[in-house]
Amino acid sequence: MTLRIYNTLTRALEAFSPLEPGHVRMYVCGMTVYDLCHLGHARSMIAFDVVQRWLKASGYRVTYVRNITDIDDKIITRALENRETIRGLTNRMIDALHQDADALGIERPTHEPRATDFVPQMCDMIGTLEQKGLAYRVANGDVNYAVREFDRQATGTYRYGQLSGKSLDELRAGERVATDDGKRDPLDFVLWKAAKPNEPDDAKWQAPFGAGRPGWHIECSAMSCALLGERFDIHGGGADLQFPHHENEIAQSMGATGQDFAQVWMHNGFINVDNEKMSKSLGNFFTIREVLAEFDPETIRFFVVRSHYRSPLNYSDVHLQDARAALKRLYTTLDAVPPESVNIDWAQLQAARFAAAMNDDFATPEAVAVLFELASEANRTQSAATSGLLKALGGLLGLLQDDPKAFLRAGSSLDAADIEAQIAARAAAKAAKDYALADQIRQALLGQGIVLKDSPTGTTWERA
Repeated sequence: MTLRIYNTLTRALEAFSPLEPGHVRMYVCGMTVYDLCHLGHARSMIAFDVVQRWLKASGYRVTYVRNITDIDDKIITRALENRETIRGLTNRMIDALHQDADALGIERPTHEPRATDFVPQMCDMIGTLEQKGLAYRVANGDVNYAVREFDRQATGTYRYGQLSGKSLDELRAGERVATDDGKRDPLDFVLWKAAKPNEPDDAKWQAPFGAGRPGWHIECSAMSCALLGERFDIHGGGADLQFPHHENEIAQSMGATGQDFAQVWMHNGFINVDNEKMSKSLGNFFTIREVLAEFDPETIRFFVVRSHYRSPLNYSDVHLQDARAALKRLYTTLDAVPPESVNIDWAQLQAARFAAAMNDDFATPEAVAVLFELASEANRTQSAATSGLLKALGGLLGLLQDDPKAFLRAGSSLDAADIEAQIAARAAAKAAKDYALADQIRQALLGQGIVLKDSPTGTTWERA
């Protein structure tokens, strides 16, 4: 079955075919590293981690770029507040990002460029735009992009606003585009920010336009072009980046190169808290680390993966507890029916249904449903091959690769030796026909979050 992806640009499901046969080039907008990542960032990272995993499983070679914005107004402000260098702050936050992403089973991208390493390429692109009349300097030293001039010069079918589905007159400057009296038009945006006297030296670069630093939008245009070429296959990011960031990226890139930019645009949905988007600006966010303090990493990943990447996802402890219980059912099967190693036969019924779901715009809810069907079948037939297929398909979503017993027992405040001692005491009580004591021991362990499971071969335990 051909992979189909929903393209935000055309608002349609489209059959996917990479520009270079057998090789997918994908760019995803990463984090601005002035603070710890929150669960909304986790959703985007997990969504595109699943995308690149499935592309690889489908036989493609994948070059995956996820950038890091390490120079920005918020970064400068936070570094000054902390009385540390910009590099010191961003290095700490990048280390924290990697720790959080690794915990969630997110594979490292092929390239993870830092914006500050590509300033020369940004200056070159701004210079090209200036030569073409698409950029202009203002009295304060900034260099702005002329949006309406881009539309006047456009020779192809694309017009500014097409990605966000609005005309120029409907659009307004985005929240991250500062108002500037020197702008020719409210939609114009900054390409180069002139240095300000109160800014630290490590926030300034020398350029033909004067000392300063790049604007946010030009960073991604320059980095994607440098690492993937002027045209590439997939550009992704959160839905909040659709306008103005991605709209501005298209205008800059097409204006500079004279050709189309990314052929497919993918946007993941928000994580909501009380029906509002989780974000730092709203103050309703939970950092990945805060959630990891309460829930294991795979439960968080499963919570994200079992919803479609484009759908809104409502966060609550109840939803995460439900995700933990559901994931536990799958691990219980792997524990009860030890899986054998299998090579996935895509002609097999459940494997074919899993593939059909993933090829339908990465429909992970339907793919997860196949995992539960396999778990039911493995429990019924006690088939190690079926259990093996469950584990293998789960692995394509970054799930079910831990030791089942370790997962089922994780999070207990009791030492394993203490639990085993209590199980032995309960067995002794049952042997002495002191069933009241045996039941008391079971209830005491249950009160501490430990569930005992009796079978003809003995008693095992897991976390409730």
